[in-house]
Amino acid sequence: MAEEVEIAGSRIPQPDWEATPASVKTLVAAMSDQMAQLSERIAHLEEQLSKNSKNSSKPPSSDGFGQPPPAAKSKSKPRQRGGQPGHPGHRRGLYPSERCAEVKEHYPQHCRRCGEALSGEDKTPYRHQIVDLPSMQPVVHEHRLHQLVCAHCGSTTRAQLPPAVPAVGYGERLSAVVGLLSSGYRQSHQQVVALLNDVFDVSISSGSVNRIRRELSEAVAQPVAAAQQYVQGAAVLHSDETSFQQGNGDGGNPSGKGGWLWVLVTPLVSFFAVALSRSQTTAQALIGSEVSGIVVSDRYSSYNWIDLAQRQVCWAHLKRDLTAIQERSGASQTIGEALLRRERHLFRLWHRVRDGTLSRAAFSRAIEPLRRGFKRELEAAAQLPISTKERTPLAKTVRTCRKLLQVEPALWTFVDTPGVEPTNNAAERALRPAVIWRRTSFGSQSQAGSEFVARMLTVVASLNAQQRNVLAFLTQACRAARNDQLPPSLLPEPAVSSTATIRS
Repeated sequence: MAEEVEIAGSRIPQPDWEATPASVKTLVAAMSDQMAQLSERIAHLEEQLSKNSKNSSKPPSSDGFGQPPPAAKSKSKPRQRGGQPGHPGHRRGLYPSERCAEVKEHYPQHCRRCGEALSGEDKTPYRHQIVDLPSMQPVVHEHRLHQLVCAHCGSTTRAQLPPAVPAVGYGERLSAVVGLLSSGYRQSHQQVVALLNDVFDVSISSGSVNRIRRELSEAVAQPVAAAQQYVQGAAVLHSDETSFQQGNGDGGNPSGKGGWLWVLVTPLVSFFAVALSRSQTTAQALIGSEVSGIVVSDRYSSYNWIDLAQRQVCWAHLKRDLTAIQERSGASQTIGEALLRRERHLFRLWHRVRDGTLSRAAFSRAIEPLRRGFKRELEAAAQLPISTKERTPLAKTVRTCRKLLQVEPALWTFVDTPGVEPTNNAAERALRPAVIWRRTSFGSQSQAGSEFVARMLTVVASLNAQQRNVLAFLTQACRAARNDQLPPSLLPEPAVSSTATIRS
């Protein structure tokens, strides 16, 4: 039987191919190359179309409708809505009687069984309270500045406001409400105007809302700067970033660069900043050039300047990368399945550590063979031969495995370092309110607007973590700024901060 030659996926007898004219051979070779390029492009496009929140960094909200429901973890009966069996439940608390505007006593007149007249006292009566809101009316303080004419020279002189009276036409608490509505509740200028008018009977313009926002932004600037110094010195720091559009309304972005909202998270203090860059220089300026603790982040190159011994690479991001590999065909699928098996084993052990059913020492011993196997799989995949310009699914897999090997030590920092989590979920959760704000406002129109967003996110996130009242803090900060006093601090009490930990 004559030998065959494989050309463009077809097998041709050797004599026939040798007899083929050179021009035809050239055409077949060109078409073969073109088919290979098109196959790579189709595979790339299909992978792009199949991207979702499970195999990429896309948020779950981008998955859209019609996505298959997640696979059931067990065959047990689906849970019904509401509290589950064993849940302690929560009841509305009662106000002290001293706080009640009115207390009415109700006594039964006759026995419900025999009808006999009743008398006596009940020392522990059943208490039923109706909570309502009073009619909101603004408290207005008027200052009349009289102007008098001098009998000697005829000049007119108007009285000046006392030093303790602010020149701004809105009090500290009203200004704090504007700031809270604009940040914690993500209301637009027009929504703030409408709400103040409907609920509090306060007439205010959009321009005044903007001026109050800028005043509050300056009022909290010093506490926010102190918060950044605090998180830079934390033992464990979670970092993440998301896009945030910034306009050029005040000349702060003349080149129209795309902005980025960064967040640095610790258990009780979070720091936000909007920058027009996602570079290593920006990361160094925010985190600090001298890292004192452990930075938990994804594998983005902006964090490559941090020593691997001081990094924890997020396994949640890694799981999405491995899922993308597993969903490819051929050798990539085999590689992805092997790596995902070890990832699932890792988190089964980690959940036992979190539940208290596995000691740290036993966990560390169990991780050693798992870590060696995970690295062995990466090394085997990284050694597969690919060309520099190859864009096949396998080439993508090989490059991903090579990059993972470069940060492999940082995958396991959490194993022997208490207080470090294997995921960066804390930073991603902190960014969710900011992402919602961005979607409703389309970013900011100026650098001052970006500063307001970042500073107010810092204030709200930090105070919520410390279970402190945001409105009271903003009121105090506004009062301090108007009276040239020291602003309140965003930092927690030492006794509280020493016992706090971040849970993924």
